Amino acid sequence: MAVSLRVGIAGLGTVGVGVLRLLERQAASLALRAGRGIEITAVSARTRDKDRGIDLAKWQWFADPAALAVAAEIDVFVELIGGSDGAALAAVEAALGAGKSVVTANKALIAKHGLRLAQLAEDHGVALAFEASVAGGIPIIKTLREALAGNRVERVYGILNGTCNYILTRMEMEGLAFADCLREAQALGYAEADPTFDIGGFDTAHKLAILTSLAFGTAIDPDAIAIEGIETISLADLEAAAELGYRVKLLGVAQRTPTGIEQRVHPTMVPKSSAIAQVMGVTNAVTIDADAIHELTLAGPGAGGEATASAVVADLSDLARGQNMPPFGLPVAALAPLQRAPIQMHEGGYYIRLSVFDRPGAAAAIASRMAERNISLESIMQRRRPGTKPSAKPSGQGDAVPVVLITYATHEKTIREAVDAVVADGYIAEKPQLIRIERE
Repeated sequence: MAVSLRVGIAGLGTVGVGVLRLLERQAASLALRAGRGIEITAVSARTRDKDRGIDLAKWQWFADPAALAVAAEIDVFVELIGGSDGAALAAVEAALGAGKSVVTANKALIAKHGLRLAQLAEDHGVALAFEASVAGGIPIIKTLREALAGNRVERVYGILNGTCNYILTRMEMEGLAFADCLREAQALGYAEADPTFDIGGFDTAHKLAILTSLAFGTAIDPDAIAIEGIETISLADLEAAAELGYRVKLLGVAQRTPTGIEQRVHPTMVPKSSAIAQVMGVTNAVTIDADAIHELTLAGPGAGGEATASAVVADLSDLARGQNMPPFGLPVAALAPLQRAPIQMHEGGYYIRLSVFDRPGAAAAIASRMAERNISLESIMQRRRPGTKPSAKPSGQGDAVPVVLITYATHEKTIREAVDAVVADGYIAEKPQLIRIERE
């Protein structure tokens, strides 16, 4: 059997320790599958003495990850430090520059610096692999880059953040408020003390930027993504969605359009009958629409030490076999500049929740503003949760009652103009809620 692939790992958190254990547990099987062994020879982390439940004495220790990255003792550098810059970026650049292949789970690093790092890998004839950067244990990178090479992808979308999916699931199933579910997610370790990166949609956007490049053969451009989080989603929205046959999910969507590639992250109403609607809790799912396979959905654990470690080890196994694919499926020079389709041109149905002053002319004014812009309404519902009373408003405005509008397909720019006009008329007590609808 060939000489073992020698691996150095920087970052010994949950994922790093998971990789160490998985490589040890599956050593014999991996050697048979790859045709050679995969051997850890050195490690690096911020602290050496932390109790990780694993003996580090068998491996050479490096206090500086950048020193490990160029060490003669390794063939492949595994970066599990995290962050788009700083130590992670410096170590990866050093490894590639020294002719070492790199495996990383760092979506922020790839979203921000992926093209430059891929070019550096090409220049030195080594690999840059990042299966673990998107959707945890789901092999979505390999699927887009290799398994679907014969397809023209039209759309890729999915649930890419387990924290948000967990919160929305708990709200729907248990009738809990957003703030209560967020606190619970933090207590369970699903959400950080500062959850903005997750609930604000930014984590999903980083992952979507990577998937867009792989799906459409374009340069990564995370700044081209329109981003909305789930902070404004209320129980009233989830209850209305259920009544209408929908479920609310935070989706990342990249879609080919006549004007370019549309990229967006936002809460979305999806039909309960759809595959994506069945994905609950911390699970992730990605759906690919393409010409030959039509629709393919992959679902599984999107985070966690074991799941992410599985994706890291899959990349190491490919490298042990001698595989060295272009990181984004095409050489960097062949990636097309991203032609950005503005979100204002997005066409689809919309859910609109308004808190409307209960006074003569309000309903007619709302309908008139929609009709002026040729927006057809599929349904209008006046909703009030059982046991609640309308909220009283000052200045003789009357009570405010919740009204839900469902539109047929229209453009983003058009619907926003109509809602702004309704607000300007003075009939609305609170900021309107607007959620896009993705129909099958």
